Amino acid sequence: MNQVIVIGGGPSGIVAAIFAKRSNNRVLVLEKNSHPFKKLLMTGNGKCNYLNEVYGLSNYHSENIDIVNEILTDSNIQNVRDFFDLLGIVPKIKNGYYYPFSNQATTIQNVLIKEASDRGVEILCDYSVEDVVLEQDGYKVITSHGDFIANQVVLATGSCAAPKTGSDGWGYSLLERLGHSLVKPLPALVQLTSNCPYSKIWDGVRSDVSLELFEDGRMIAKEEGEVQLTSYGISGICTFNLSHFVTRGLDSSKKEEIHINFVPFIETLITPWMEDYSRKHPNKSLRELLEGFLNYKIVDVILRSTSFQNRESYSSLTKEEKIVLCHALRSFSMEITGTKGFDSCQVCNGGLRLDEVSSSTMESKKLSGFYVVGELLDMNGNCGGYNLTTCWISGMLAGKSIGEYYD
Repeated sequence: MNQVIVIGGGPSGIVAAIFAKRSNNRVLVLEKNSHPFKKLLMTGNGKCNYLNEVYGLSNYHSENIDIVNEILTDSNIQNVRDFFDLLGIVPKIKNGYYYPFSNQATTIQNVLIKEASDRGVEILCDYSVEDVVLEQDGYKVITSHGDFIANQVVLATGSCAAPKTGSDGWGYSLLERLGHSLVKPLPALVQLTSNCPYSKIWDGVRSDVSLELFEDGRMIAKEEGEVQLTSYGISGICTFNLSHFVTRGLDSSKKEEIHINFVPFIETLITPWMEDYSRKHPNKSLRELLEGFLNYKIVDVILRSTSFQNRESYSSLTKEEKIVLCHALRSFSMEITGTKGFDSCQVCNGGLRLDEVSSSTMESKKLSGFYVVGELLDMNGNCGGYNLTTCWISGMLAGKSIGEYYD
């Protein structure tokens, strides 16, 4: 009997195991935690955003983006949708985001574990893998509870994002020991820190904004949505989606700045809009005028940063001062000094170079019978179920390749 060992009981690992299981091979999942899917249960605030209606390369990042396109084909994405439909998952679709209608990540966890069990996949928890050694006829997998011999190995250990869930980056070091190359893993989908002197004032405020990211003075990316203003900097989905660029830039010693447009609802030139708005409300003070459309804490920061906190009215400002105020409203600048790091990030950018695996099977081009799936790959996405989608697809491709080989 052929033995397949999957290292890691997360989304990509369990899906790989499900599709690898055939009558004449044994599939064994080794999970270091006390139960599978520890990280999955945290996604989408426990609701598990597992897919999205809209796909495209603009939602992904990689040093080999063309290979991402070979993996995220329409047919592969449809196969994932069909798979969850067959499992009985009824989706709740909100703004393109797929959630189980139960609004519980445990729904995804339970159906996948049951499917794996029904197919005869064995899942061993509290098994920490210490090394994988290439043997003449396969691989020796050395664990905390003894050694296993495998014909095929699927590496699905996750990245080094959120290490409290068990993702400690061990898979990266194993890949390098086995002769593979990495794009340096860095935090992604993570909060950004700043040296902004006003951050403690606006701490806790949420606001609908647009963000522009400037790198060495050049605008390189833009996002719209809700930002969370914090004592250390900024957070929120639109912030997370820019963090990939920020971490790569900071790692290359580039200057990173975020410009916040606090008035994205003003589609015309802001100065004429403010003139008209102030004329309609002549009895309001400058602070009262701004609080008509901004949180009072943001108003306080705007007035402090422009030194207008003691000005009585908008009409008391000179033409030049009005331009300064409007610029602060539409393009409030803050230098980004770092991130909250691996402990707080949802995924990593970087990982195993995609040109070292087959885009159709996820098999290593350097080692026969060795597959790499999930977050270990240099293929990270924006918020919205994109990263779980790569886990489902890569696990499915690896599992099908193994299962069909031994069918």
